[in-house]
Amino acid sequence: MNRVATRALAVLLLVAVLVGGLGFFLWEYTTQASAWIVFPGSPHVYTGSNIDCGVVTDANGTLLLDMRQDRTYSSDALLRTSTVHWLGDRDGFVEAPALSHYAAEMAGYSLVNGVYAYGETAGVARLTLLAEAQKAALEAMGDYKGTVAVYNYKTGQILCAVSTPAYDPDNVPDLEADTTGKYEGMYLNRFTQSVYIPGSIFKVVTLAAALQEIPDLQQQSFTCTGAYEMGVDKITCERAHGTQNVKDAFANSCNCAFAQISEQLGGETLAKYVEEMGITESQTFDGITTAAGNFQVDNTPVNVAWSAIGQYLDQINPCAFLTYMGAIAGGGVGVEPYLVENITVGNTTTYQAGTHQTERIMDAQTAKTVQEFLRNNVETRYGPGNFGSLRVCAKTGTAEVGGDRKPNAMLSGFTTDEDYPFAFIVCVEDGGYGASTCIPIATQVLEACKQAIDQK
Repeated sequence: MNRVATRALAVLLLVAVLVGGLGFFLWEYTTQASAWIVFPGSPHVYTGSNIDCGVVTDANGTLLLDMRQDRTYSSDALLRTSTVHWLGDRDGFVEAPALSHYAAEMAGYSLVNGVYAYGETAGVARLTLLAEAQKAALEAMGDYKGTVAVYNYKTGQILCAVSTPAYDPDNVPDLEADTTGKYEGMYLNRFTQSVYIPGSIFKVVTLAAALQEIPDLQQQSFTCTGAYEMGVDKITCERAHGTQNVKDAFANSCNCAFAQISEQLGGETLAKYVEEMGITESQTFDGITTAAGNFQVDNTPVNVAWSAIGQYLDQINPCAFLTYMGAIAGGGVGVEPYLVENITVGNTTTYQAGTHQTERIMDAQTAKTVQEFLRNNVETRYGPGNFGSLRVCAKTGTAEVGGDRKPNAMLSGFTTDEDYPFAFIVCVEDGGYGASTCIPIATQVLEACKQAIDQK
């Protein structure tokens, strides 16, 4: 009798182990199967490091990439080059993380049917990019290295984002043999992966902090003689701006005035606002993680002043600063950017993007005042006619990078046209002055975005 009981117990234990194992397998299959199927390197979905199934179009349905048989890019060489940092190349040297992030959706995966659930029907990913704007941006950048980007600050759609240098994936140059430096940094998407010394576009941040922290800021006057003594050190301007209020000081991009403002704010207070506004935070969207910026101050007044001006150790990521400017345009609340609008397989939508607001980064009145100041810059300094048909609010910057290099040219802002809610940023390495270099680039790209939207 004891022998029968022992055997029965052993059988029960074996059954329990089998049931437990089956349950564990089903749980793993349910939660992890899609990752098993579309893991990087899967022959079902990848060739090399980039996804290799489905079709990719721009926001208006223009074909960018067909991967049903081989990687067939657009027939337009300019379009191929301008989108290579989003679509990747054949060898995987230029990665396309957004497309890979949605590999399961592109492949039409389901728990029941597995991959390619809809037979030979290809998954179609529609991006938010506008093909004509991409081409206009690439042409506008010319031989410059840097990035130019535009996004809809009401929806979060990235309408244009070009990183240079770039190459045609159908005509890849011999980068190893290149001694000119033309393609240096080619594999870097400067919009998402780079950081720049911001220069005077950072004065937008300091202005917003000062408006909230210094009650009588707009009643104060600031005198600029071309230099402002700070102990044994000094802050300099290119010329003496005389006596001015804060609005004029912002339009004049007066370093001396902003040094005086930095003394009233203090380094710790300015750092607090930088953190609250998310200026240096890394962003994540569509499987892309952007580079984090940097802002740090010490107790040396002159270093705090240079930080407030956008120099010293300041660094910003273009995507993050673009979102910040969009939040100002949005009354103090921004929206998260995104690149992939939707994915369909046959008649089924496997992914649909949505608009997601950020937390409020400044009060509505401060945002309104900063908007007015940025518009005043255009009306009194840059010239409204230089921005085409759109009503633009903006700030330029000339970022000193040290050594014998020319400064980086910077520009960021937004439009206030109801039908064209664009926030934009232009970063041109070794570009010199922000106004003369960046404004023509921004104008071409903004007009191209407007025309592409009108054609929808």
